[in-house]
Amino acid sequence: MTAELTRGQNHPLPRARLEIRISAGTPVVAGATLGDENGRVHGVEWVAHPGTPTLPGLEVSRQAAADHRLAVDLDAVPDAVHRVSVLLALPAAGSGPARFGAVAAPFVAVTGLDGDEVASYTITGLEAESAVVAVELYRRQGAWKVRAVGQGYAGGIAELLTDQNLPEAHQLAGSIHEAVAGGLARSVPAPPARTADGDRPRQTAAPAHGPDHGAAASHGATGPVPPVSPYDPEPAPGPQTPATASQQGMQQPHPGGPGDPSTAGRPSTPTGGGSIDYSHPRRQNAAPPPPPPTAPPAAPGQPAPPVAGDATGWSMEERLYNQVWGMFEDLARSTAAYRSAVDFADSRMEKELDQVLSDPRSRIGGQGDAAREAARARYGQLVSQAQEALDRDVAQLAAEADVVEPALPMAFASWDSPVWHAYRVPMEIPMALRLGDLHLPEAERIRIPLLVRLPLERGLWIDSGRSASLDGSFADSHEMRSLGLETAVAHAARLLAVYPAGEFTVHVIDPAGSGTQALAPLTQSGVLAAPPALGAAGTADVLARLTQRVDLVQMALRGGAPDALPPGLDTSQQLLIVHDFPHGFDDRAVNQLRYLADEGPAVGVHLMMVADREDSAGYGPLLDPLWRSLLRLTPVADDHLADPWVGHAWTYEPSLVPPGSQVLRHVLSQVAAARRSWDR
Repeated sequence: MTAELTRGQNHPLPRARLEIRISAGTPVVAGATLGDENGRVHGVEWVAHPGTPTLPGLEVSRQAAADHRLAVDLDAVPDAVHRVSVLLALPAAGSGPARFGAVAAPFVAVTGLDGDEVASYTITGLEAESAVVAVELYRRQGAWKVRAVGQGYAGGIAELLTDQNLPEAHQLAGSIHEAVAGGLARSVPAPPARTADGDRPRQTAAPAHGPDHGAAASHGATGPVPPVSPYDPEPAPGPQTPATASQQGMQQPHPGGPGDPSTAGRPSTPTGGGSIDYSHPRRQNAAPPPPPPTAPPAAPGQPAPPVAGDATGWSMEERLYNQVWGMFEDLARSTAAYRSAVDFADSRMEKELDQVLSDPRSRIGGQGDAAREAARARYGQLVSQAQEALDRDVAQLAAEADVVEPALPMAFASWDSPVWHAYRVPMEIPMALRLGDLHLPEAERIRIPLLVRLPLERGLWIDSGRSASLDGSFADSHEMRSLGLETAVAHAARLLAVYPAGEFTVHVIDPAGSGTQALAPLTQSGVLAAPPALGAAGTADVLARLTQRVDLVQMALRGGAPDALPPGLDTSQQLLIVHDFPHGFDDRAVNQLRYLADEGPAVGVHLMMVADREDSAGYGPLLDPLWRSLLRLTPVADDHLADPWVGHAWTYEPSLVPPGSQVLRHVLSQVAAARRSWDR
């Protein structure tokens, strides 16, 4: 049960490995200090901040962001450390607010690796302060506790660090602001320099970095991502998606992963260059280094051959997951560097041409024409250099994608992968699920899997309202609804396929019975818990049963008696597919759907809406919270997702079964057989 703390209150910490989640509504800098038994910080090496994000047992974000996830392993901090203070500060650079009194109250939650909140604290009462000690984890008689502090400082980070007896407080504050300013600059730094063999250096640590990197961000569905629960060597439920955020205001797959889009990547590249961390940013503990490459060494002057699974991780599945995240961020940053270079070339040429036109001497003879030609030549040279750098990076990433894609496990693989033909019902839940692919126009040949962490932290909205896809083909509303439901069926089948027998249950609401054909793979295979619910009565019955299940599980958990559930209650993960919304749904049903979307994921009930947002607009404010709480996906290619680093609009393509393929029937028949055996 979560303890909601007020200033000065404390609460025991039941475990050593934790995640501290911060939501501020505006970009803030997150850091932490290590203090001795008197709270004294002995030196700059006892402070984790964006310039030095990793300390023993502690990792913070590398840049300012509206949402952060800090990793703490209290067993790994030095014995001399008795206090870990979590700091928040408003960036000194940029045009954002200069005091916390001008923004929403920051929220801090301490959670376990399974995503369950231990304690939370909303920092109220701040006015002129620009830095604050949010909470502190402290050791008392051999046990750790968390205390809500909320101590603000109008003098910013320098005053805060001075108050903690740090001699180099002002110098360190300047270093922190410099590191953050690099992340806030408009120009995105180029990818890190390549080594002699042409490959980017890869770190061997796996930090737990930041602000909802888990998933890509959706224009249509904003909210906490999720993206994406922290990795753990033991199986543990988790949230990133890709934690999603809008492209206008980035906040969590996992793309997702590129997911809990949600959801979802590697920490930001330092402005001065440096290695890229190929681990997922929300790792909670240091992972083992990647295995030695199995590919032959590269020839002198040639890039090293890519190897599948060369990222950090405890297993091949985790290493591949981290590698996909790494490819996602590499492509995002390489493209950002290219676009930034082209913007600079445009701006420079425009400025030079303006100077030519404003100089009367350029009108005499051919001086003006020569100056214009020189400006265009310099522009072409800059763009050519940027294109060469992008082509080099894209070629390397394409080669990496060629070896990674065939090596992906079933849950990460596309439906046309051969692994599905050897499908067997798994014994364990995978860490993530593929919901489609992402790509950018500058690198059309590279497809990055959109991975979201399991169990899902938020539901899905399959938007059937777009009338045209990016390839120029048009579809009427009836065809879009059909495509939307087919996409939902493919996603549901994939979820059923990656869960062990009896651990995932699917319900369908189809009030008018218009989805019979698209739902045939689910209904004919026998994988559904019951036939699709029809009419108002069937809709009301399914919604009532699922909301009651959420209520019962919540009461059991809050009462500390999870084993006291009624006999016969299905404790498996539940997915509700809602088709043809809003037709046949009244205000009560909409409120129940909102309740399931908000409260369901925490207790294993997930929602998948197949609906047209515009068609549902009649509900107005009643529908908006439901829309925002779900991750929007589309049945056709669409560029509504954005990454959490530079905000590119990524083109999303759903993961669909190839036409004429029997793989879906093969997979669902085995799922149904395994379920029947499990029921007996």
